[in-house]
Amino acid sequence: MNTPTVLTVIAKPGPVTTPTTEPYWKHADRGELWIQKCLSCNSYQHYPSGMCRRCWSEDLAWHRAQGTGTVWTFTVVGKPGHPAWERDTPYILALVELDEGPRMMTNIVDCNPETVFVGQRVRLAPRASESAQPPLQFHSKTTLCDPDNGRTSP
Repeated sequence: MNTPTVLTVIAKPGPVTTPTTEPYWKHADRGELWIQKCLSCNSYQHYPSGMCRRCWSEDLAWHRAQGTGTVWTFTVVGKPGHPAWERDTPYILALVELDEGPRMMTNIVDCNPETVFVGQRVRLAPRASESAQPPLQFHSKTTLCDPDNGRTSP
């Protein structure tokens, strides 16, 4: 006798918020990307920290990022590391270099994985989620995920 397989939907884990990261998550919940700026050396940084990674100053302020950047590297995830993302596969996990300088791990959405490339220009595309974690995702700067977006001719 065959027993039917029952698929259980597993909730996506939410953020672990600390006093240092609380402003980041508060703005992310509104669909805004805020990063830290060091007032001593003027460098930007992401992920939030209690001190500047460049000069070790504790004189940091929050700055609303432009929400634009460039794909530094990426991978297409076919088998997620956590079962909560199983229904989202395949998805694009990317390291995006923000125009302000820092890099952040994110997803590239609304795009065929075969058209994503290193050097592609992307912009913030916040979206609602069933997860407690506000997703600050990115998509191609063009309406369609054009394989020639951002590439230059030799």
